[in-house]
Amino acid sequence: MEIKQLDRRFSICKVEDYSQINLQEQFCFTGKTDEECSLVCPVELVPRNALERDDGWRAFRIQGVLDFSLIGILSRITTLLAEHQVGIFAISTYNTDYILTREKDFERALEILACSGYEMAGRPRQGEESGGIKEGDCL
Repeated sequence: MEIKQLDRRFSICKVEDYSQINLQEQFCFTGKTDEECSLVCPVELVPRNALERDDGWRAFRIQGVLDFSLIGILSRITTLLAEHQVGIFAISTYNTDYILTREKDFERALEILACSGYEMAGRPRQGEESGGIKEGDCL
């Protein structure tokens, strides 16, 4: 399974409504219930009508389109991170899953996943000479 990091910083927000949100942005995740309107977007795109916001999140996604019959993909990733005390905020879309972690935990989260056999898109494979994670470096 391949993981791709997103080179953006995100905010998780509660908003009054979605009137000030440009839904055409590349990364704009909304969730509406009977109790709230939530938004996850790049920090610089948080709308003025945000009631609450939590900045300082980074994200990665599972590459490719995941078939609905696949079981346990998100569970395995979240369990690995939880075992290493890395909190997450997960978003599932029709195609795949996105996992956000606090900025301070982001690189460590990617290392944990690399050491657990996940491929990292655009990064050296585990054990490669070019600065990748070496076998003995795994947690």
